Amino acid sequence: MNVLITGASAGFGEALARRLVAKGHQVIGCARRLDRLNALAQDLGELFLPVVMDVSHPETIPKIIADLPEFFKQIDVLVNNAGLALGTEPAHEADLNDWTRMVDTNIKGLMSVTHAVLPAMVARDSGYIINVGSIAGSWPYFGGNVYGATKAFVKQFSLNLRADLVGTQVRVTNLEPGNVAGTEFSNVRYHGDDDKAAQVYSGFKNMTGDDIGDILLWLIESPAHINVNRLEVMPVAQTYNGLTIAKQDK
Repeated sequence: MNVLITGASAGFGEALARRLVAKGHQVIGCARRLDRLNALAQDLGELFLPVVMDVSHPETIPKIIADLPEFFKQIDVLVNNAGLALGTEPAHEADLNDWTRMVDTNIKGLMSVTHAVLPAMVARDSGYIINVGSIAGSWPYFGGNVYGATKAFVKQFSLNLRADLVGTQVRVTNLEPGNVAGTEFSNVRYHGDDDKAAQVYSGFKNMTGDDIGDILLWLIESPAHINVNRLEVMPVAQTYNGLTIAKQDK
């Protein structure tokens, strides 16, 4: 099986790549950082193909997919894992550049890779697209503004893909994690402020990138006649908040 993973150089993507190769699957690992990809390739060997891809530049993606070596050209599973959050300011104080970058990566990038890979899956009547969304696509929180909106797009896009693919054997899942420690997510969100990032995960037992890697592997190896439409997963310590009310003093 050939699995293409975006954002493969760290976090969920790296964890999944290691698991897939250990099971004998071939992995096309796509990310921006060639040095990280090459280090991973040294560990994983010939079953791992490092490919430089910046999904925020959609015009480059069709050629990258078309130029894959013959041995890796058929993509059986696409894991749209590349994505990011930037900033936690309320909307009226947010940096527009952060908003734009999240839209370019989380929406346009995911669409572009899917658009490049999906036609061949439909032609073969076989394939699987797993989109890594977030609980932020369903549950709003302070400072989540555009990040949550991009993940709401991913959720609805995944469901609409399912609708369009009726009658085919192509599967689509939206995986929606909550808090996950041990990745670069919060470090990126806080623009490299490691102390702020660490505070997000202090005081409770978090999920890890390895946990999400295990879930992704389970999805990929699930029976081909089963489709998991959405899978929301949180650490036990995390749950839904009540609706916030801003009370005024009398």
